[in-house]
Parts: sequence; structure tokens; C-alpha cells
Amino acid sequence: MLYIYALSSCSSYLQAWLCFASGYSLSNRTPIQMSLPENLQPDPASPYWLNKGDNAWQLTAATLVGLQSVPGLVILYGSIVKKKWAVNSAFMALYAFAAVLVCWVGWGYRMAFGDKFIHFLGMPNVSLDAHYLLERAFLGYLPNATMIYFQSVFAAITLILVAGALLGRMNFLAWMLFVPLWLTFSYTITAYSIWCPDGWLAKHGIIDYSGGFVIHLSSGVAGFTAAYWVGPRATRDRERFPPNNILLMLAGAGLLWMGWTGFNGGDPYTVSTDASLAVLNTHVCTATSLLTWLMLDIIFFGKPSVIGATQGMITGLVCITPAAGVVQGWAAILMGMMSGSIPWYTMMVLHKKIWLLKQVDDTMAVFHTHAVAGSLGGILTGLFAVPKLNRLFYLVEDWQHYIGLFYGIHNSHTTAGFKQLGIQLLGILFVVCFNIFITSAICLLIRLVVPLRLAEDELQTGDDAIHGEEAYALWGDGEKYESKLNSVYEEFPPATKSEGRQAGRRVAMESETASSADEQQGAGSASDTRGKHRILAELKRVEQESKFLEDEMEELEGTDNVSTLCEELLLSMETRPDPLLPLTNGPINPSWDRWFEGPQDSQGCRCQIL
Repeated sequence: MLYIYALSSCSSYLQAWLCFASGYSLSNRTPIQMSLPENLQPDPASPYWLNKGDNAWQLTAATLVGLQSVPGLVILYGSIVKKKWAVNSAFMALYAFAAVLVCWVGWGYRMAFGDKFIHFLGMPNVSLDAHYLLERAFLGYLPNATMIYFQSVFAAITLILVAGALLGRMNFLAWMLFVPLWLTFSYTITAYSIWCPDGWLAKHGIIDYSGGFVIHLSSGVAGFTAAYWVGPRATRDRERFPPNNILLMLAGAGLLWMGWTGFNGGDPYTVSTDASLAVLNTHVCTATSLLTWLMLDIIFFGKPSVIGATQGMITGLVCITPAAGVVQGWAAILMGMMSGSIPWYTMMVLHKKIWLLKQVDDTMAVFHTHAVAGSLGGILTGLFAVPKLNRLFYLVEDWQHYIGLFYGIHNSHTTAGFKQLGIQLLGILFVVCFNIFITSAICLLIRLVVPLRLAEDELQTGDDAIHGEEAYALWGDGEKYESKLNSVYEEFPPATKSEGRQAGRRVAMESETASSADEQQGAGSASDTRGKHRILAELKRVEQESKFLEDEMEELEGTDNVSTLCEELLLSMETRPDPLLPLTNGPINPSWDRWFEGPQDSQGCRCQIL
């Protein structure tokens, strides 16, 4: 029941209506008893401070951010890399997501948002007690459990972004150690300093709406630093690293983009007008950035690159993040144009000219897409931040804080505007220097325990050497290649060289028999081409198998020690008979390189040996 006391008598009709709407008595100053709807009445499970709408949106937003990582970045990483690294890349992301969540409830959350321990860090403590989880969070009308979940997915995606710089060569055991160490000694300190109300940068009035500094700048710098210590990929991988599935890459990118609705829309911790503005600004800036990057690719390279458009999408998402709910729509457009052009320039032009950038092998270019774009977003926030929107977000009335330089000049508060821009630059300097130092220390510490980089033979093989599994179980023309691990199919011992030669002869004899049968069938009908199709199918299968053997041989020859396996592969190719030998009567060609000359009829195909 809600009790409201009248402060004065109601004499006019207007006053009477206001009194009735407010619950005041018209005859005296006694309270009127008003019943709330049953679903809004407080109870032990829904205390008076809990806003059910805010709590529902916050849980939804947290899940959207989680979907950015699992499956979003898992799919994106597994598809944008070379085929032999698909499993390892995807699993690095999946492992990081799981490990961060356990560490977060174990000690990470209280270090980032708990009681003050030292100047820039909270007191380490567990976040598993039911009494603590059901208490009101430090911000919003939410329980601690919701806040912990929401912040955990932000921490997880930060580590997954760091992994983007290390794909294709980092020792997985080293990565397993890196994740909890970096979360503990880097992420929590940055989050406490910038996001926690007791943090020193938060008290100075830094504007980081949803993680431009805490997540993107820190992950870009940490990824680039870790890539320096881990070392580059194999030479063949650096020279040529094509995506194994661009369509799946776009699916992962789409999940990343749409999930950003929760990324920026959830940070007001309430279902507010500011959250709606943040969501719209996010998508407008991202679309503008993608189109800008695409136009630059067409102008300077002549082709609309799909991978380039994806990079432009990411830079737009990153750039708008620190400013999503505190800038106007026209500013989001300008930020999108700059996020689609400035990181493009640093990646496509400066990267080839600056010695340090050329020395560090940053697989996913997180330095450009996150460090550069995150810094750009932080600076532009210091220029375009609207004082009114900042008051909606931070719920403060102090005009000396949270005012963009352009609005400071317009409102005759130029000093406050320059001060805000200086605080933004101070935040960039802190995150960059701190992450270079702490990431280097973590990598050097891990190097004392396990190697940071995979061995050379593992770099040549990829997923099968690391995990005993491969991403795609296709072999030859529709035949399945089953891994020796976790297989339900019967395993057969490998064939010897002599058995391989016999198998080759059997293939040739079967081809000859099939062609003879087809000739007899085709005697009565000139349009019967079944023999030709069978020969072409056999040729295709053998050529695909040959191509795989050649690739394996080239990779093995790239190592310092040519193994006996390489010699066996070479011998196998030299001694394997030509499957079309009975038809062509030509010399044996170990590589089976040929082109078809003229029409091919049912009597076989005429081939020109190259």
C-alpha cells in the first residue's frame, strides 16, 4: 500500500484533479490508500529497489554481448584464418570465454568494481555468496548477480580480442596461462580506474561510455605487445593467409555487429532514452564506417573487398563505443567517416612504412582496428560530447566535467572543454603505457614456464598437430577423412609403398575395365557419355589427392630437416601410375598435369601431356 500525505488543502478544480492524481484527500489531510498492481508489489524475490524492466533488459544486453563472443568471434576467427588454423583459432576464443567467467566470479569482479584496496584496484574477493549476489549493485536498480554477469561478458570479449593478434602460432598452453594472468593484472586495474566510481580516472571525469578505453584500446595494445613477444607466424602463413570460409566469416561479423546493441545499449544500466540513443548511434556510425572503408578499397585497389568491409565495420563499432550515448547523430556520422578512413590509412599505408609495425605480426590487425580506432573514438568523444547527454548518463549537474571541447567553446566554457580533452588524452596514455608494461611482464613470466610460440613442425601442420582434429572432414572428391582421435569409424593401418603401387595399378585397371564396358555400352548409342564421366571423376579425385600430397611435401620441405615422410610422399607421387594411361598410351606423368583438347566423346578423352 502507498501512503501519500497532502501538504495543503485543494481549493480549485485543478488542485482537486492534482490531488486526486497524487492520492491526496479532498476533505482532509488524511492519506489515501492506493494499491499497486500485483506484479509491481515488492516481495522477498523482488525488493523495493529492483526495477524489473531494467533487470530484464540488462540480462538481455549481457546475453547479446556474450553472443558476440560465443558464437560470434568463435565463427569469425575460425573462418578468417587459413584452413589449418581454423580449429585452434576458434578454440582460443571459446577457452578465453570460459576461463574469464570462472576467474571473474572467483576474484576479478571485486577487483574491478569492489571495495577500494589500493589507489587503482579493488579488494580481491569471491562473488559466489547468495546473500551478496542478491544485494543491490553499485549502480542501477539491479542485483549484483546481474551486474556481475553483464561485466563478465565485457571482460571475456576483451581477452578474445587480444587473441586476434596471436592467431596462427601461439602455444595453446601459454594462452591458457595468459588469459587469467592478463585478466587479473591488466583488465581489472583498467576497469577499476576508469569505470569504478572510486577509480582515479573516473574521479577526473573521463568519458568512456562503453569501453573504448577499457576494452578496445587495452586489447589492441596488449595484443600488439603480446604478438611481439610470441613472434611471427610461419613464413608461408605470413606470405599467404587466405580465409577458409568467407561466408561464415560474414556470419560471425554479423553476430558481432548486432550484438553491439547490448554492448552499448546496456551501459546506462537502465531502460532509458539515453540507451535508445546509444543503440541508434552505434549502428549509424558502423554503417558509415563500413561504406567509407569500402569506397577507399574501390578507389585505391579497384575491388570491393569483403574482408576490408568487415574491418571497416569493426572500426566503426570500436570508434563509437566510448561516445555512443553522449554524442548527437550527426557526430556519429562524422565519427563513422573518420573511423573508416584513419584506421584504413594506418593499416594500408603507414603499416608498410613504419619499421615497428612491419616487425610485429599482428594476425587480425587488432592494433589498427582496436588500438587506433579506440584512441580515435576517445579523442572524438572529448570533442563531440554533449553536456546534456552526459548529465543523462552520469546523472551529474557539474558543468565543469563531461563537456566536449566544441560545446565548451560554444557555451563559453572553453577551459572546461580543453580540460575534458586533456583527460581523454591522459586516459589513452595511461592505458597504452600500462598495457605495454604489464603485457610484456606476463609474457616474459609465461616464457619461463612454457614456450610462447609453437614448435616449427606444429606451425607447419596446424590444428592436427595441436589438437589432433581438423576443421573440415572432406577428403578428395567427397570422401571423408577421419581423424584418429574421437573417431567412430574403423581404423586401417597405413599402406606401405608397395601396397600404394598395387593400389595405383588397381585404379588403372578399374579405369580400363570401366572404359571398356562403357565403350561396349556406347556402341549402340553415340550419346552415351557415362564412360567419359567416370574417367573425368576418377581424374578429378586423383588430381585432388595429388594436390594435397604436393602441399604437404612443400610444407615439409620448408623446414630445416626434410623428414623421411617427405621422401615417402615424393616417392609415392613418382611411382603412382597415371590413371588414364590405358586410354592415352602416353608416358607416366607423376604430377598428372594435363589439359583437354577438343571434344570428349564416350570412347574416352584425348589429353595433351604438359
